[in-house]
Amino acid sequence: MKQEILVDSRRPSVTDNSHTLCRGDDKASLPRDARLPINRCNLPAVVLGSSTYQRHPSPLLLDGVAELHRDLFRRLALAPAERRGEVFSDYMTVRFRLESPEDMGLTGKKKGRTKANYIRMIRGWSFDSDSREGAVLKGWVESRFGLMPRWHGESLRDRNGDAYLRYMAARATGLYATGALEAQLDLVYTYCQYELALRHPSARHVTLYRGVNRVADHEVLHSRGDGEHTILLNNLSSFTCSRERACEFGDTILAVDVPLTKIFFYCGLLPGVLQGEDEFLVIGGVSEVLESTI
Repeated sequence: MKQEILVDSRRPSVTDNSHTLCRGDDKASLPRDARLPINRCNLPAVVLGSSTYQRHPSPLLLDGVAELHRDLFRRLALAPAERRGEVFSDYMTVRFRLESPEDMGLTGKKKGRTKANYIRMIRGWSFDSDSREGAVLKGWVESRFGLMPRWHGESLRDRNGDAYLRYMAARATGLYATGALEAQLDLVYTYCQYELALRHPSARHVTLYRGVNRVADHEVLHSRGDGEHTILLNNLSSFTCSRERACEFGDTILAVDVPLTKIFFYCGLLPGVLQGEDEFLVIGGVSEVLESTI
């Protein structure tokens, strides 16, 4: 991982009962309409989506994933570093019958849906984050972490509006007749966290960059001097670890210290899945960013 700026790991830990996490000022808190009351991980959305969590991250554990897939992590622990990606890919192929759609009950035209797997979702995102595959990934974040999507080709802030219905339709279409696709994504995130912990055991953050045309295109909750802003990111967004590469996407650069726990996937995790642009897929929430120009 390139260009890391690590936050001091000796900072005191903060629990989900912390006064500052649960009752922080409005600038740090996740807006009520950007979160669900329940999710499927060990911290509620109001905590993991706050800027306080950005500064003081702790592990995010998806319900039951490690317990259900003990055999995978036993195999990973025994594998040399250069083979762990292969072990993971092989496990996914066998566990979810990705090459045997008939074993999942798919017949006829539905057999083609076996290609709608975790690899197709990530590649589809890299081409267009507002695609059907993007809707599936944003829906997965919504389900697992309780963070509502804010944009999918158009604003989704009105959950009763037509835009949100179109997003939900795209999400449902993307999940139709697939082999437990969201469970596949659970393992992708958990494996990503496993690898990050092994490769960077003392790290808590990495500085990532995003090129934009205008900061105002994001939901700015608060602005200070010297280009410092508190913004609400979409529930899943693309960043890069290369400032130079970010310049290709806009003349304004946002720099963010991203908790490693909020990285869903990154270029190089699984060879051949996500190529180019040094891309990271980052789970959203309220974030403190630093704006600069080219």
